[in-house]
Amino acid sequence: MSQRRKQPDELRSFRWFGPDTHRAFGHRSRMQEMGFAREEFMGKPVIGIVNTWSDTNTCHSHLRDRANEVKRGVMQAGGFPVELPAMSVGEQMTKPTSMMYRNFLAMETEELLRSQPIDGCVLLGGCDKTTPGLLMGAISMGIPAIYLPAGAMLRGHWRGKTLGSGTDVFKLHAERRAGNLSDDDWNSLESGFARSAGTCMVMGTASTMMSLAESLGMTLPGASTIPAVDATHAQMAVRAGMRIVDMVWDDLTPAKILTREAFDNAITVDMALSGSTNAIIHLTAMAGRAGIDLPAERFDEISKRTPVLCNLKPAGTHLMEDFYYAGGLRGLLNRIGDLLNLDCLTVNGRTLGENIAGAEVYDDDVIRTRDNPLSPTGGTAVLRGNLAPDGAIIKPTAAEPRLLKHRGKAVVFESVDDMYARVDDENLDVTADSVLVLKNGGPLGAPGMPEWGQLPIPKKLLRDGVRDMLRISDARMSGTSYGACVLHVCPESAVGGPLAFVRDGDEIEMDVEARTLHLHVSEAELKARREAWQPPPAHYSRGYGSLYIQHVTQADKGADFDFLHAGEPIPEPKIF
Repeated sequence: MSQRRKQPDELRSFRWFGPDTHRAFGHRSRMQEMGFAREEFMGKPVIGIVNTWSDTNTCHSHLRDRANEVKRGVMQAGGFPVELPAMSVGEQMTKPTSMMYRNFLAMETEELLRSQPIDGCVLLGGCDKTTPGLLMGAISMGIPAIYLPAGAMLRGHWRGKTLGSGTDVFKLHAERRAGNLSDDDWNSLESGFARSAGTCMVMGTASTMMSLAESLGMTLPGASTIPAVDATHAQMAVRAGMRIVDMVWDDLTPAKILTREAFDNAITVDMALSGSTNAIIHLTAMAGRAGIDLPAERFDEISKRTPVLCNLKPAGTHLMEDFYYAGGLRGLLNRIGDLLNLDCLTVNGRTLGENIAGAEVYDDDVIRTRDNPLSPTGGTAVLRGNLAPDGAIIKPTAAEPRLLKHRGKAVVFESVDDMYARVDDENLDVTADSVLVLKNGGPLGAPGMPEWGQLPIPKKLLRDGVRDMLRISDARMSGTSYGACVLHVCPESAVGGPLAFVRDGDEIEMDVEARTLHLHVSEAELKARREAWQPPPAHYSRGYGSLYIQHVTQADKGADFDFLHAGEPIPEPKIF
């Protein structure tokens, strides 16, 4: 952190408001047009509050209030807050997939901050893709930034049962397809799952990425696990507003926080949480913005040495509200402190070690002890083989153990439309030992790499009691999902990866312990299939979709745009 604090004439916003020029006169007069006195904004850090609230993003329905609370904090600390609305990438409503718009939000965040007189920013997000999108943009912009997590919603309840959004929906929907839930049962569930503002309350992608933002040092200590509607959450928002002002004076930028060691911390925490499989793609993209390469092997190395201590759905039994009461992320971090780089700097100006010193755990079933882990190794495994030369991933803790070493015949779906048209066909040639394969679910093939990876189990098998099968695709799956689902197969089928050449009846073998994924087809046969293969037509000819398919990278590179990776700094805008 800088030893010398900035002076008012060194603020970035001074270039807009300070000089004795015609242009600066116009900037100052227009601010006064909005009712702001000159002394309110002159010589003070201007703090951009990037707010992803919208009426269609249920996870963020409280962020209007949080933005006002951040403003209170900024003003108390002597700054000038301005709210900057950004695209609200809501997991529930955004189609064809929110992942397609993560990079859009990242671009928008970066350019909002660059084009305006902003000295520092507070980023308001939480729903799955908003955390990485906001942080990717802030990393590329390079001004001081704090991330303010939206927090998880309250526990779900239905007929005396505690439910987790996403995870239990998938399970109960399987029962409905099997004929075990009536229409009345199913309809009555709707009001019990989502009971407040906030993100899914399981350790899905939203909770995982909020926790990893704190592990990276980009939130105030303890911020990631406060429930969205708890009064402490509003207080945290005020404190974030107060802290960002000092960060501007100290020039504490993301580059000083997001080191290689900080990313190692985030990977370690992801494994201890048994976090969402999506975290690998998002951390890889975020690290790429910081100029850090995160190969898949690094995730696997850390996974093998990190026990799963967080007993939350979908891998475990509890929910985010329980995690908060049990001691939250600080309690978990303290329990794995010997696996972390405790000297890493965080946004409050202290080290990670200082932030977790003295943190306690109040429920050893929610946050397990080291001698009683949920799993002795981390929550994600990276597989390689002739079916996935550049890697694929699986969440072993969310699969039935019998399937972690499995060989079976492929039942192939060429697209998601093909899958939904045939998966429940009573004549489908499928058994419990089959391997369901979905093609064209990747960044280009879908497009946007949707959460199609938890392929539905055929209805006739559900009726026979089957609840898990080996499933393989180049798609993602929701962090709230479960099952023996191999995801992110890379290269994807749409660019001619080996997945494109799998046919019905081919034998596929997976061994999680050995980290292998093998297609039992000869090289000569694969070569012949490759030569006969034709790539699918492009999905878009214009607009953002066209830009997306021209520039998105493969999953192992974070599915970011190739032109947004770290590189030469972009010059400050000219102000004449």
